[in-house]
Amino acid sequence: MPHPSTHRTTGPATAGDPDWRPWSDAWTRHLPTLTGRHDLTVTVAPGAGGAAPARFLPGARRIEVDATHIGAPEITNPYKAGHKRVVPTAYGLLVHEAAHATHSLWDTPTNTPPVVADVAAVLEESRAENRHRSRRRGDRKWLRHAATTLLQPDDTPVDDAWHAAHLAGLLLARVDARIVTAKDVKGVRAAITTVLGRTTLRQLRDVWRQAHTVDDTDAATMIDLAWRWCHILGIDPHQRPQPPRPDPGQFAGHLAHAMADYLAHALGLTPAQYADQQIQSRHGAPTTWTRREPTDTERAAAHHLAARLRRARTHVPEPDTRPSPTPPGRLRTRHAITAKAQIAASSMPTATPWQRRTQTPPPKPHLHLGVLVDTSGSMYAYAAPMSSAGWILAHAARTNQATTTTISFSTGATLLVPPRRHPTEVLEMGIGGGSTAFLDAVKLADQLLHLRQPGRVRMLAVVSDGDLPNLDSAQRLITTLHQSGCAVLWLRPAALTGHTFTHTTTLLVDDPVHAVDAIADAAVTALEQA
Repeated sequence: MPHPSTHRTTGPATAGDPDWRPWSDAWTRHLPTLTGRHDLTVTVAPGAGGAAPARFLPGARRIEVDATHIGAPEITNPYKAGHKRVVPTAYGLLVHEAAHATHSLWDTPTNTPPVVADVAAVLEESRAENRHRSRRRGDRKWLRHAATTLLQPDDTPVDDAWHAAHLAGLLLARVDARIVTAKDVKGVRAAITTVLGRTTLRQLRDVWRQAHTVDDTDAATMIDLAWRWCHILGIDPHQRPQPPRPDPGQFAGHLAHAMADYLAHALGLTPAQYADQQIQSRHGAPTTWTRREPTDTERAAAHHLAARLRRARTHVPEPDTRPSPTPPGRLRTRHAITAKAQIAASSMPTATPWQRRTQTPPPKPHLHLGVLVDTSGSMYAYAAPMSSAGWILAHAARTNQATTTTISFSTGATLLVPPRRHPTEVLEMGIGGGSTAFLDAVKLADQLLHLRQPGRVRMLAVVSDGDLPNLDSAQRLITTLHQSGCAVLWLRPAALTGHTFTHTTTLLVDDPVHAVDAIADAAVTALEQA
């Protein structure tokens, strides 16, 4: 979520929008009902709230709500009482900020270490909502809707004590504030307990329950509780004044998975539907990228690769035994008796009395292949061939128990070909920007293909010169994949200088087409040796 401090701030106000003026006026008129204050105004506009979906500006005595969470101005009449049921999330955001306007009447003292101020802001979230619910119990359901907007899986990028405690303060504390139920957060609580342990979580719960009893203007007690929170987590704000930052070289874990499941349930979606929704919104292809019909050469290449994968799966037939209802073979007495009994009972015989030896291909595990393509300016020559490769791999894998995905990365990670999809057109990648999103691309590939989980043949192919901004973090991700049994193939243009990573098989390629061939060869070899 945007940090709690970003929606209780002193930043510049957002300009109003004439199209949304009726909403701003209607909610301004409604605000005294929510807060008991007559000196506040509401601004509803696209982009209002700054870095948050909504915010309260104490100095300006103003609440801002991002109109994105409403949709269109004409969706309903904001002056009618029933409008809140049409836009429950946006109205929940209004109620949440009204809670801050009414009950968050303390300011962080100067010279407070940032890590302490961070914790105090987290504790204030459930404290303000608890106070508001005690005044207006009917607003609980709207605050519950707001929680699904304020919380995001990105709140828990890694499984460490700081982020587990942060999630507990934002979500589990809302159980004690009677905003969400214990049943809602059962999975989240289990994940947090796994990371923190029961004793630490119990101590943190004592802190937020005490915070719920603090007076609206008692800054000293809120700061004292924040210090106590830090000490429970083993953090000395004098030695480490800044909030701990997640290690970008680590994959997301139990916390992120539990959070995604919670948000999916809250939105009435399955976890798979929620994941698809999030991936599409964050990693969808830009509208400027073009699509075209595949060429005859690309279709032939897909058929050829499919045949190679099929042969790889049946590379060395092995002796095996198979049951059979008819001879020849070895008679299995018990099954023969069962078959006669079934016939005597006038039922369809399902027993297989005979057992014969046969040559069968060995069982092959499923192939999971992720292809990451660097689309920074220096990799211009590889964009078109790798766009074709994404289409070819997807269609070659279609009938060969294989799952592939192609992801491009520059300043962002873009999902070119999703797994288990067989695009009818070739999507041409655009070129430009740097290589800052390599870490996001690796994590997205792991999320889609489960590259760290055993039980399948796993391979990650990277087409890049290796000139990345965060080499240490990239190396840690690669090492994690390597140690989990996922092979990493790095294809580096021979004409470009770059970094060579350990725990990879690095090949220098002098022709972009050779990179496509190398990926296909590696996939076939991996299946043959499985």
